[in-house]
Amino acid sequence: MAEARIEIKRGVNFTAAHLRGWARLEEFSFQLPGMKDRYPGKLFMKEPLGLTGVEISLNRLPPGGEIPFLHRHRENEELYIFIKGRGRFQVDGEVLEVGEGSVIRVAPDGVRAWRNDSEEDLYFIVIQAKVGSMPDAYIADGVSVEGKAQWD
Repeated sequence: MAEARIEIKRGVNFTAAHLRGWARLEEFSFQLPGMKDRYPGKLFMKEPLGLTGVEISLNRLPPGGEIPFLHRHRENEELYIFIKGRGRFQVDGEVLEVGEGSVIRVAPDGVRAWRNDSEEDLYFIVIQAKVGSMPDAYIADGVSVEGKAQWD
């Protein structure tokens, strides 16, 4: 399966990507190193956006779909943000119901898998970063600058 393209715009201090609709995620897939199967519905954003401190993926899991393997991470925690649909998420053997507005953080050692056992697509965003890499960086990292935004 050839990977679909997304619209990219670059500036000196930004990169913007536009998928043109969540349903287009069915055009993207990923393959685990050393495995022959490809898993549809996942678009990693690190390369298109030039991310250097975090990995983000946009995900679509069709009705009845699942990540059919348990996994954990060596160094990275993950944050799952569920946008639309319903399903179940398993961490360390505990099954959690997820749906629009659900957010789950999983530590690197958390053994995880998820599935869509509903009749509609399940859309979610996964943010992955090295655990402990932002101990004090939050709103205090922002710096106010002079001027007003110009929209026209």
